[in-house]
Amino acid sequence: MTCIICHTPLSTGLSGWHRTCPSCDYESGALTVAINHAAGHAEIDETVRETALKALRQDNFRAIVALTRQFAASGACTLLDVGSDHGWFLESASGAFDVLGIEPDERVGAKCAARGLPVRIGYFPQALNAEERFDIIVFNDVIEHIPDIRTALRDCYNRLTPDGTLVLNLPSSRGMFYRLSKLFARVGVHGPFSRLWQEGMPSPHVHYFNPDNLTRLVASEGFDLRHSTEIASVKAEGLWQRLTVFGNVHPLKAALQWFGIRCVLLPLMGLFPSDIIVCIFRKR
Repeated sequence: MTCIICHTPLSTGLSGWHRTCPSCDYESGALTVAINHAAGHAEIDETVRETALKALRQDNFRAIVALTRQFAASGACTLLDVGSDHGWFLESASGAFDVLGIEPDERVGAKCAARGLPVRIGYFPQALNAEERFDIIVFNDVIEHIPDIRTALRDCYNRLTPDGTLVLNLPSSRGMFYRLSKLFARVGVHGPFSRLWQEGMPSPHVHYFNPDNLTRLVASEGFDLRHSTEIASVKAEGLWQRLTVFGNVHPLKAALQWFGIRCVLLPLMGLFPSDIIVCIFRKR
């Protein structure tokens, strides 16, 4: 196995499925994607998941819409949200752009469509018509789940109008929580590391990037970086639901994790890199 960015042979990581690049720090996870498989969904209470994430993501999405308006080409109006999930970004962006969402999870997508949101159920770019092009394509917590990421980036290039904008919102390997999870894994506590990779979930992470190696990858597919920033990865509201949404988490263990994050780590977060980055690229 070689690095998808610099083609250096990957080294064994912190788990049997984890690999790292000694040259550019890219990280790979050989985890199985099982969207729309009943067994995977049985492990997740979508109502609890929605409560866990809604407040954080709505705040972040408002910030991303503002950044997109700032850095998109003049006159940009059509926006495609790939992996639109519960539709929160579509709602945030609809006041500024003509929006369309694509959602591969049939149950989540159907729920959004029932609310009247412009969502197509399927995969990118197969759910699009051959002639459809967009001024802006956005991936919110999605691109890191796509195994063949280079093909996805090429599809973005082909589906964007001239000077089109690509917005990537994704986890960062430089983030405080991710670095702590790796430290715990090295001493034999693998739970936080597996959880951040979403091991066992219907759509686990298969990549972990930092701003530098992500920019290098995206640039090689015809894009120039316009702006890179960090946004919040955790907030107190919804934290308990986020810790307990997946699997049979022991209440005492969850309570200890909640206390550690809420009372110790959250007050320190401003001193360390965030676990979420937003990078905005322009098509060459």
